[in-house]
Amino acid sequence: MKTGLALCFFLIAVKCFSQEKTISGIVFDKESKARVASVNIHDLTNGIAVYDNLKGVFTIKANDGDKLVFTRQDYHPDTLTVQSSAQLAVYMTRAAIQLKEVTVHDNLMTPEKRLEATKQDYTKIYGPLAYNDFLSTPSSGGAGLSIDALYNAISREGRNAERLRQQIENDYEQNVIDFRFNRTFVGNITGLRDERLTAFMSRYRPGYYNTRTMTDYEFITMIKNNYRRFLRNQRTHSLPPLVGK
Repeated sequence: MKTGLALCFFLIAVKCFSQEKTISGIVFDKESKARVASVNIHDLTNGIAVYDNLKGVFTIKANDGDKLVFTRQDYHPDTLTVQSSAQLAVYMTRAAIQLKEVTVHDNLMTPEKRLEATKQDYTKIYGPLAYNDFLSTPSSGGAGLSIDALYNAISREGRNAERLRQQIENDYEQNVIDFRFNRTFVGNITGLRDERLTAFMSRYRPGYYNTRTMTDYEFITMIKNNYRRFLRNQRTHSLPPLVGK
């Protein structure tokens, strides 16, 4: 009797062992067809669980009829039933559509285009009235004084043109700052809205040099550091309430 039971268990074990095989395959993104790494493959029948490698390739011990569950963060789970030893191609669907990163600016026209448009509107002050080089080079050689530069320096029209050009250049620099340091961009980084966002942007408005020379990483880091300062001194940096007359 004992010998018969032992033989029965032995035959069952041999049968199970003979059915177990190595299943291999590759995991792909269903939309982009790119390989997906760090996917967990769990055999619900025998309890074995493995991960695929950086190339999306996996191997697992399984038997015919076993159910394999594929899971990964940001993807919907997928389930397959083992039917043969053929290599599997698993296509997983993202849980959300992945969008390309974009930078949002408040103004449709860049500061450079706005400056060029302004120069076209004020062609005179960027024409003869813009000449400020006092030294000229005559055709006979040597150096002399420029009559146009002297006239622009002493005439009212020339002085007014110079002041207008300076104002246009100042406006251009402020437009450069506004274009990069805009409410949408700063609000997304800090999470601030409405009056608090206005208070923060007024208190920590960057200069023209930093705005032009900082990389995106440096610029964002500067905003985050200023945001931490803003939180520590909220009362100091808050705007005074408006008082109606």
